[in-house]
Amino acid sequence: MGYNIKIWLIVTILFSVACKEKSKPELVETTLVDKRPNIILIVTDDLGYSDVGFNGSMDIKTPHLDALAENGIIFSSGYVAHPFCGPSRAGLMTGRYPHTIGSQFNIPSNSEAHVRKGITLEEVFMSKMLQNAGYFTGAVGKWHLGAVPDYHPNQRGFDEFYGFLGGGHDYFPNEYTAKYTQQKAAGQKVIFDYLKPLEHNGQEVVNPTEYLTDELSGKAADFVEEASTKEKPFFLYLAYNAPHVPLEAKEEDLKLFDNIENVGRRTYAAMVYAVDRGVGQLVDALKAKGEYEKTLIVFLSDNGGNTDRGATNYPLKGRKGDTSEGGYRVPMFFHWPEKINTARTYEYPVTALDFYPTFAHLAKIEIPDSKKLDGKNVWEAVSNNKNPRKDEMTFVLRHREGYSDVGVRQNEWKALKTNQNIWKLYDLEADIGEANDMSSENPEQLKKMVKAAELWSKTHTEPQWFDPIELQEDWEEEEMEKFNDTFNLTWEK
Repeated sequence: MGYNIKIWLIVTILFSVACKEKSKPELVETTLVDKRPNIILIVTDDLGYSDVGFNGSMDIKTPHLDALAENGIIFSSGYVAHPFCGPSRAGLMTGRYPHTIGSQFNIPSNSEAHVRKGITLEEVFMSKMLQNAGYFTGAVGKWHLGAVPDYHPNQRGFDEFYGFLGGGHDYFPNEYTAKYTQQKAAGQKVIFDYLKPLEHNGQEVVNPTEYLTDELSGKAADFVEEASTKEKPFFLYLAYNAPHVPLEAKEEDLKLFDNIENVGRRTYAAMVYAVDRGVGQLVDALKAKGEYEKTLIVFLSDNGGNTDRGATNYPLKGRKGDTSEGGYRVPMFFHWPEKINTARTYEYPVTALDFYPTFAHLAKIEIPDSKKLDGKNVWEAVSNNKNPRKDEMTFVLRHREGYSDVGVRQNEWKALKTNQNIWKLYDLEADIGEANDMSSENPEQLKKMVKAAELWSKTHTEPQWFDPIELQEDWEEEEMEKFNDTFNLTWEK
């Protein structure tokens, strides 16, 4: 064998080995042609189930969201892991029920001053998973998963972060900047989260000028522009603060809803409209950079609408914070032109816990056995209009003052316990509004579901914090970790 042939064989073998190593999803940084999709996850805050056009809104205009939804897959039974903000987002990022990782309560306001914790570092966020697999990652907007350095977005898998770390924020920069400056000059050491400056990768943003929703939309579009220059796919987590309180809207947006008499509802509608405008801006950026066709856009709310602050959840019963459907069943859709060619509504239950394993599948990432997940990869089932969890159960639980509310879903059935009332059973396919209790006709079905919820409760861990802090007294005095009579079935009050 000649010298040149030997050299050629050695080079070929080395190249082959290198290619095999690069083919491992967890090692991929870039490839000549990276077929993995970009992923954009858009989360609104306290958006009502029926407050978007694609879910039947009659008085709020959402043309950009509707265009995406109506050319994608609308999830009529889309759920989140918890009926209010912080725990819902913890579930979204970790793929775990928040109760199993000690985050069943919101991280309190100004947590950096007293709690100094965040979502446990033992959990790898989906952002870190994607970053490790070669994605360029960005978070824009609300965080609420830890406000001290170890829990900062840049430490949890995001190359870029622009937004705020707390659980909410005021909207007009001239107003919140003035209040912050005044309080700081007065020597106030702890200033309310909603007034603090926005930040970019740990540095305060000086003199922002735009209404908060518009500011976040612009930064999301900027991220797409930057990401398009890189030879890798990107992941963007766009977490709008709207339409969460305070109810604050631009005057020009308010004028579009003069026909709505209720002032709160009118302001809320204008805030939702601003989100829709921002989504349109983001789509324009994707199209301008040639990224639109190959981008999966996922849209949802972090929990049900706050009906005391302008939202509607029709035809669902309940509101933000409830284990009734209106508390955690949310507007949701997938849009991906390259892969979703037939617009349709998908009726089987899907939960935000499913996003972690589903994104991993689409990004060709092998999740290690050590990473526990409570959701499942639903891509194939959704693509083929199959039920991804036939006969399986999903759960929701919200701790209140000394007791717990619980919801369990299995196929068409929903078992529900609220406000220390007896357990009830509903057929959601026939009764989406949870109006007709079917427990007396189906006692064994209810018993099976309540028993499953009790077993699930045994996987829960102690809360890492309480919000408000007074709830810790209830937790201890009422021995809430034992759940007491929560799972007792009785046919009388």
